[in-house]
Amino acid sequence: MKQLALDIGLATGPTLARFFGGPNEAALQHLRLWVGDGHQPGARSPVPTYLWGEAGSGKTHLLKAVRQALRDQGASVGWLDPSVGAPPEFDENWAAVILDDVHLYSTAQQAVAFNWFVNAISPASGTPRWVLAAGSLPPADLPLRDDLRSRLGWGHVFQLQLLDETARRAVLRQEADARGVFLGDEVMDFMLNRFSRDLGSLMQLLDQLDAYALRTQRAITIPLLKAMLESE
Repeated sequence: MKQLALDIGLATGPTLARFFGGPNEAALQHLRLWVGDGHQPGARSPVPTYLWGEAGSGKTHLLKAVRQALRDQGASVGWLDPSVGAPPEFDENWAAVILDDVHLYSTAQQAVAFNWFVNAISPASGTPRWVLAAGSLPPADLPLRDDLRSRLGWGHVFQLQLLDETARRAVLRQEADARGVFLGDEVMDFMLNRFSRDLGSLMQLLDQLDAYALRTQRAITIPLLKAMLESE
């Protein structure tokens, strides 16, 4: 299924408030404590945090949500993922360094990540910064250079679990409500039974369906979902 372009302003970005904790509530509360309530900074410790789990467990959602929360507080953040081909130099003004999908880093990206990590934890300014990272494997099993791998496992480590079907349904309902659209049980059954149950894939499908419904000015139904697929 090709990805449909979303209308500008319709897509809602990841937030901590819209993350369904479920079996991952401990990791969610840890991040909320660090980021704060949006009005004042949280209890920011320099101890790094590493999240790991299978694809679709919510790692990237949480990292992007933390980045947005910090930006909303006026802070700047260093961000690195495998798609960043030319990462910037470490910036002393960053409040945090966020490293996504570290298991996919190239040799050059590993060098950048290590440099950022060292500068964040032991900055020249004397004010430690937080390092938040995520990957598909526990730190000890990451296919990375030894010095980076050991540092990623130094602080708080949380394994994220995939949601069961009840939780996936709750997330789909929550996301639909956030967009102001009605997602009936029959449509949800169709989505869960005919498509990948990976939460990331389901969210992408909901994005596409929401955009298609808006363009066609129709309610979200199974016929609409079939029409969207046939139009590709």
